[in-house]
Amino acid sequence: MSSECKNRFATLAVHAGAAPDPATGARVTPLYLSNGFAFETPEAASDIFGLRKSGYSYGRGGNPTGAVLEKRIATLEGGTNAVTIASGQSALLVILLTLLQSGDEYVSANRLFGGSLGLMRRLEERHQLKVTFANPLELDNFEKAVTERTKAIVIESIVNPSGDVVDLAAISDIAKRHNIPLVVDNTLATPYLIRPIEYGADIVFHSLSKFIGGHGQVIGGIIVDAGKFNWAGDKRYPLLSQPWEDYGGIVLADKFPQTAFGVASRVYGMRDLGPGLSPFNSFLALTGTETLHLRMPRHVSNAQAVARHLAAHPAVAEVSYPGLENHPNHPLVKRYTPEGPGAVFTARLKGGEAAVKRLISNVKVFSHLANIGETRSLIIHPASTTHRNMPPEERLAAGLGPDVVRLSIGLEDALDLTADLDQALKD
Repeated sequence: MSSECKNRFATLAVHAGAAPDPATGARVTPLYLSNGFAFETPEAASDIFGLRKSGYSYGRGGNPTGAVLEKRIATLEGGTNAVTIASGQSALLVILLTLLQSGDEYVSANRLFGGSLGLMRRLEERHQLKVTFANPLELDNFEKAVTERTKAIVIESIVNPSGDVVDLAAISDIAKRHNIPLVVDNTLATPYLIRPIEYGADIVFHSLSKFIGGHGQVIGGIIVDAGKFNWAGDKRYPLLSQPWEDYGGIVLADKFPQTAFGVASRVYGMRDLGPGLSPFNSFLALTGTETLHLRMPRHVSNAQAVARHLAAHPAVAEVSYPGLENHPNHPLVKRYTPEGPGAVFTARLKGGEAAVKRLISNVKVFSHLANIGETRSLIIHPASTTHRNMPPEERLAAGLGPDVVRLSIGLEDALDLTADLDQALKD
């Protein structure tokens, strides 16, 4: 890993974590379709299950194909270790359940992927994990949301769906002042555009279903441990700092000081809760990483072209893409994402919800579906789909009124995309 880290992003995206298969010489990482793995001896089996020795035991806790993906994404993000998991949603769930117990509190950005917001509300209602929402673009209010009972901060690096870039270093400073971990969903940025650990993030996660997988084939997630938060002796986080009696009294923060959160996520999140990622989805996501450095610049340049075009269109009232120079979030783009703020943004139409529905019904190149970050361009109406469970007043405050459409810009020719939108916007 240390020698790999000397290489640049493109080389790491292709090679990190991988080597020719020792049994066959296969250069592509093999797809290990096995739910169990033979042990050399009874003692080796006991040591692996007891966390005294690394190795594979049962596919729910890890797989050699997934291990290469974990090493690669951890390397690209600058983390110490990673855990592949069944979806981005389950990655967030495992992070929260590893950090929090019933009655605990945390602060979350109020501008997030709709599924994340829905999950957080459900966990509060059913499991008493209290969340306080705050606008991550208003740092004073965000700071005030943190109390002595807060045990984590959760944000997105680039906000889904508005595309706003968050001031990661400033929010990291808030987390450090209160000695709590900062959790960053880096799905829209990918490590190609932003590496949140460099700005103070303690835990990073992704939906692999988006830009990393990149082709609309995969449902998957990954958790990356920065290895920097000091969990040792901190009774607020018992899974990290207290003995696990069923594992011989092991204390993860003492045994694994630089990888403790990743180990806890694997042992509790994977072995106990069970949302493992299939080897086949790991294989597809791993393949996707090999072209990430080629796809992201095209995504960004296309998004910039489409956003500029829509901003000048007579049927469009507003475009929320901070890559545009007149956008209020543009200064943070220059600081954090000089290569561009991703490829997901919203547009507000002058004709209201009726115009949005006509647009979505009339596009021919864009696909009407709920994903983002694919090779193909996608379009959807957040207010009635991805963010429908938000209270109406919160949707409006987040810029997701009924007249707003979300676009995820793919790899097609930008002129074809703008032409498609033009014909679909005609009365």
